[in-house]
Amino acid sequence: MGVLKFSVPEIFFGRGSLKYTGMCARRLGAEKIFFVSDPGLEKSGWIDQVFEILDKEGLKWVYYSDISPNPRDWQIEKGALLYKKHGCDVVLTLGGGSPMDAAKGIALVASNGGRVNDYEGANRIQLPLPPMIFIPSTASSGSDISQFAIITDMERQVKMSIISRTLVPNISIVDPALLVTKSRELLIAAAVDALSHAVEAHVSRIASPMTEVHSLKAIELIVKYLPLALENRSMDHLEKLSMAGTSAAMAFSNASLGLDHALAHSLGGMLDAVHGTIHPILLPQVMRYNLSECTDKIAQIGEVVLGRSLESPLATALAGIEQLEGYFQSLGVATRLRDIVPDRSVLPQICKMATYDSCLLSNPRKATAEDMMQICNGVW
Repeated sequence: MGVLKFSVPEIFFGRGSLKYTGMCARRLGAEKIFFVSDPGLEKSGWIDQVFEILDKEGLKWVYYSDISPNPRDWQIEKGALLYKKHGCDVVLTLGGGSPMDAAKGIALVASNGGRVNDYEGANRIQLPLPPMIFIPSTASSGSDISQFAIITDMERQVKMSIISRTLVPNISIVDPALLVTKSRELLIAAAVDALSHAVEAHVSRIASPMTEVHSLKAIELIVKYLPLALENRSMDHLEKLSMAGTSAAMAFSNASLGLDHALAHSLGGMLDAVHGTIHPILLPQVMRYNLSECTDKIAQIGEVVLGRSLESPLATALAGIEQLEGYFQSLGVATRLRDIVPDRSVLPQICKMATYDSCLLSNPRKATAEDMMQICNGVW
């Protein structure tokens, strides 16, 4: 094994860790914080708690919440202008993937200039970003850990992937208590998103032993504890989901993703669909597509999902995929593409756009637009 690079932020994990927000900001030299969230989280009461924490620490702050699901490029540019206008020096965000990705985009444009669209792809950021503190309100997106930011280009109607080590936040504060206010639907969408991160990271072309241990652990925790968390909302079970989301993020941030996410980004950009609702439809079919190139890896996933291995790696892999399909059906989520795509005629364009997604570079099997159409037709 050669030299490995493994990038993660400093992580505060555990119930009540939200209280360390002000202290962390002080450590990063904050004088005026640019605080990013969204209107949905304002109703939960967590935003007001952060305001109180910052006020007690004597910190000034500017609050920006003009963020929609699947954040838009123009929202990033508006936020960057406000950041510079008010002379802010640290970026803080509380939220799911949308506010966190938006916060990265704002930090990027405020420090590097231009438009966020200029940085699509990998390693195109030249200057350092301001210090960033991220507080995930879901156990899924991994933006608080990862080198990724996903922003919607409104003109092209596509989700752009921006990838750079400089997008890894300085500090991640993971407080499982924030999951208590999440609806059943959001808990499922978040956990399934994290599961897809773990699966795709595990079979990635650039996976390593350091990422594989995190990807398999995340799969194990989600498969076991999501149904229990939905049933009783126990803090012990919610904490396990937070652990799973963090482990999945450590894996995919360093091993990248694959075909499932390339298609999900294209679908989400055109249809404005909730990201986590797409994976139960695509992931099993993508796993079958990749099977010939990574049978042993998918068999390892199958062994975790099944709790045992069968007579051969191929048998274990196939049974594991079938088990995952049944698992998604048991959650009561959409498992056919026709449930979220109103017009089948848009699929060729979606597949064509997906061929430009950087996540395809680490997929274990090459895929053309025609291959993706076959996958989409198979789950229609």
